[in-house]
Amino acid sequence: MNPDVFEKLLEIGTALSSVHDLDLLLDKILSYAQVLTNADGASIYLIENNKLVFKVSRNNTFFKQWGEAKTRETFKSFELPITKESLSGYVAITAHPLNIKDVGQLPPESDYHYDPTFDKKYNYKAVSMLVIPMLDNEDKVIGVLQLINAMEGEKIIPFTDEHVKITCSLSSQAAVAIQNTKFAGQLKEAHYDTILRLSIASAYRDKETTNHIKRVAEYCRLLANKVGFSKEDTEILFWASPMHDIGKLGVPDAILQKPGILTPEERKTMEKHTIMGAMVLKDSKAKVLVTSRIIALTHHEKYDGTGYPQGLKGNEIPAEGRMVAIADVYDALSSKRCYKEAMPDQEVLKILNDGRGKHFDPDMLDMFIAYIQEAKKIKEFYSDTDKDFDKLSSLGEINLMELLKND
Repeated sequence: MNPDVFEKLLEIGTALSSVHDLDLLLDKILSYAQVLTNADGASIYLIENNKLVFKVSRNNTFFKQWGEAKTRETFKSFELPITKESLSGYVAITAHPLNIKDVGQLPPESDYHYDPTFDKKYNYKAVSMLVIPMLDNEDKVIGVLQLINAMEGEKIIPFTDEHVKITCSLSSQAAVAIQNTKFAGQLKEAHYDTILRLSIASAYRDKETTNHIKRVAEYCRLLANKVGFSKEDTEILFWASPMHDIGKLGVPDAILQKPGILTPEERKTMEKHTIMGAMVLKDSKAKVLVTSRIIALTHHEKYDGTGYPQGLKGNEIPAEGRMVAIADVYDALSSKRCYKEAMPDQEVLKILNDGRGKHFDPDMLDMFIAYIQEAKKIKEFYSDTDKDFDKLSSLGEINLMELLKND
């Protein structure tokens, strides 16, 4: 292998190991494969549930003709059976690469066949094709990398033996990166699922519904997007915001579920849920839990400094706490509870506006109200049903873990 190519592959391996978003990773793999082989088109199939699932495609011809956005929209995900009939299925089963000079000249008795339906539909002509198995560390096929039409200027040429070697090396690196990314995604999913379930547990103790948790998270994501949070920080806020009342797990039932007005002493105990939540979440290095701790501690602070537990004022209150304050109050006012009906929209807006500069950050509130129609769509999508309230009324008779499992 050419030393320059070998060095390029090392660089690509390092680059792939730093990408943790699966869609972005797959697109980068295809981009590198095209550069190394000068292929016009490239696609990846991954094996999922004993099927080949088309994940992503790049095609220079269509990028020039339609643009990237339309090309990606056109070629959406689909599934194929894993059989030797198709080129990708043959490679997935045999784990051997195919280097075909002209797919239109495959003999009828061949073990594999090329389906020209795509070419006819989009007026495209596939000629040379290189189909490579993606093997993990245990030589198990996890997917197939497919390259179409090696180019020399405007002329289609066959893929070379050197292309096969290069692409096999790339596909091995890619397979490991894909497996690592999938594993990281599974850990992240489990992590976030645990957060959501703990949040639901605290909500049920306070006679809140599961949908309350989901609505608050969605309102926060809406607001974070509008005020300019990065994509990563917005996603962190989305998953951290459900933990805002986690400290209520430490509040006695006699206070938390008291039907009447709390005494001053009971109110002090209730307000400690912010501190208890922060204590539960302290010392974690995970960014989502660090943000959860900030929110748990500060979501009852008020912009004018009259909130609790620290009496923070204005921008002393972290942005995440200021956002959750708006989202939580809006949901409390606009949604039905076991003990009250939802307030009319006009009354909700009046209360929010009355809190501008007092309870709420005025700029954030203005932004939230500017997009109130989107918030209403969220509220409607995650609206509570009689079934949700039936669960709350019978909590004393139901095992909480069973409730969460079947929710």
